[in-house]
Amino acid sequence: MTMKVKVAISSDFFSAFSKLPQAQQGKVSKFISNFQQNPKSNSINYEKIRDASDPNMRSVRIDQAYRGIVLKPDVGNVYMLLWVDHHDEAYDWATRHQCKINSITGSIQVYETEIVHESNTASEVKVNHSIPDLFAELKDKELMRLGVPEDLIGLVHTVKNESDLDGIENRLPLEAYEGLFMYMAGSRYDEIINSREFSGTEVDTNDFATALETLDSQSRFVVVDDELELQAILNAPLDKWRVFLHPSQRKLSRGNKNGAVRVLGGAGTGKTVVAIHRAKWLVENIVSDNKKILFTTFTRNLATDIENNLRSICNPDLMAKIEIINLDRWVSQFLRKRDYDYNLFSSEIRELWDKAMDVMPSSLSFPDAFYREEWEKVIQPQSIESLDQYKRASRIGRGTSLKRADRIKVWRVFEEYRNLLNRHKVKEVDDAYRDAAALLKHEMTPLPYAAVVVDEAQDMSTQAFNLLRQIIQEAPNDLFIVGDGHQRIYGRNKVVLSHCGINIVGRSRKLRINYRTTEEIRESAVKLLAGFTVDDLDGDKDDNNGYKSLTHGELPLIENFDSVKQQTTYVVEYLKKIKNEGVMPLGNICIVARIKRELENIEDGLTKAGLLFQRVHGNSSEKSDNSQVRMATMHRVKGLEFDQMIIVSLNEGIVPLAYAVEGKGDKVEAKQADLEERALLYVAMTRATRRVLLTSYSDPSPYLGSESFL
Repeated sequence: MTMKVKVAISSDFFSAFSKLPQAQQGKVSKFISNFQQNPKSNSINYEKIRDASDPNMRSVRIDQAYRGIVLKPDVGNVYMLLWVDHHDEAYDWATRHQCKINSITGSIQVYETEIVHESNTASEVKVNHSIPDLFAELKDKELMRLGVPEDLIGLVHTVKNESDLDGIENRLPLEAYEGLFMYMAGSRYDEIINSREFSGTEVDTNDFATALETLDSQSRFVVVDDELELQAILNAPLDKWRVFLHPSQRKLSRGNKNGAVRVLGGAGTGKTVVAIHRAKWLVENIVSDNKKILFTTFTRNLATDIENNLRSICNPDLMAKIEIINLDRWVSQFLRKRDYDYNLFSSEIRELWDKAMDVMPSSLSFPDAFYREEWEKVIQPQSIESLDQYKRASRIGRGTSLKRADRIKVWRVFEEYRNLLNRHKVKEVDDAYRDAAALLKHEMTPLPYAAVVVDEAQDMSTQAFNLLRQIIQEAPNDLFIVGDGHQRIYGRNKVVLSHCGINIVGRSRKLRINYRTTEEIRESAVKLLAGFTVDDLDGDKDDNNGYKSLTHGELPLIENFDSVKQQTTYVVEYLKKIKNEGVMPLGNICIVARIKRELENIEDGLTKAGLLFQRVHGNSSEKSDNSQVRMATMHRVKGLEFDQMIIVSLNEGIVPLAYAVEGKGDKVEAKQADLEERALLYVAMTRATRRVLLTSYSDPSPYLGSESFL
């Protein structure tokens, strides 16, 4: 019986394809279509490559000047497209790379076999024999199980420190670099291995068909049988997240789970990508005709962006079974259908609070801010509606102690506020969440959801998760929750999922590799949060240990000016230079400020210079006209991504915003407010894939004054 021929395409091939001139891309697309249908066609001329590192590599003609590199094994039915380039560059690539199956892990690995001897290149390794080998205690088979190709074991033994490891990063398969880094950072070898997937069977290093089934191989190779799917990939070759997932991401996004899953990870680690692929897997595998998936997040613009990304990997039939909506809007629609007679987003709330403060006890010396903080951190999360409940309430984490007699006195403010809200038919959002949850519990009518996926969980309140527990009852695959406490920017109280009836014991994972931001940007951004304690969404602590970026680039650039006019002039000239040189489309750049007023100054300058710009709004995706630079506040860029971030007006009094950090009830709240302001800048910086420019005028932000920032 003749085995069906299988064609696999590597992620490196798509990277090389994206860099080709447009005319050549058309020819390559046509070649791939024909190649996919029949790689044994007589029209395909396989040529042996002189001095190729791998004897199974062949070149194939695209046109007179361009060649593709294909792995054409002597045995088996798998053909693999590895690279495409100009003739000489393609042949050079083939002479420097191997494509083999790791005899321990069973995965297909493409790696460079020779050191490129160029001064100051990342691949040049200098060995200091007086310093011990960083991985000396690991046996060869243990290194291979970490993902190190057998041919590169000697190279790994030249590594003495983190700088050496970074120097050979481009020569190692991703899983090898990640495993070595985790080991160097202090993770136990068995923990690293246990987090990965191994078949435990003997590996046939000639069986590429079986090797393609491993998660590590699938993070580098895709087998496309459908012509429409292939063309979709070729039309957006840089959006690799749609096809190539890191093994840890793929493992999380697929398969039946015994209950709720929580995924943590620093900025750029692909949490939303995992959530999106999880939604696709769920709708393909567990959703019946009368059910659907609820995908919810905190803000409208994030929901819009998620919907656009889901459409790029899901056909219309699948999309019809996924409801993407931010939680506030879901609650509003749910309550409106039940004739809920309250205004949820009223501008009266601030005025009603001020009126309630008129009954503040004069015998107590607490600042005004204390009462609002007590309401948000104690009353609302614990659903306190009576004085007796308040007397017994936990105040763990509050910085100001409160005697029983004092609780009775301050309760008058909360009671008055609640009466005013009811009298004016107004509800705070947390009240609406609580009422929606109560209605669901009372109605006992199941909602049409087979599962719920939650993105940006750190910005959701306790009442939000109480509601989510009512929306979907405890069951296999019920909740998939992703978030990062380091990116909490909306002043929400810390949530403990177990207190909301959400059990994640044994189903909690953390992503540590940043695929978006360069290491230089990531490292600078992380320093903003040094010394602060961050929670893990379930009552424990989280940290950035082992958090690492795989790409390198420029350090963030910091510029300070004497006046706002000078800052505006600099930014305008900076953008004009980028536009004239064609370095990147202006649409790939986002200008960010803490407050809208500072954006308006820049917009005036852009208008006078004839440069187009577009505001990022809460109900639209950031991708539209690529000729227009994007403009946004720091809160609006959450969840988005740009080649470059220009963060302006980082002045004292603006970052951190004086209003946000001053006049707090106590030192604990002041420190928390400071952390939230730092998190805002952290989020803004980590939206960048390549560059960050930080500008200020007059007195710069104290965050920039830290010697450890850069």
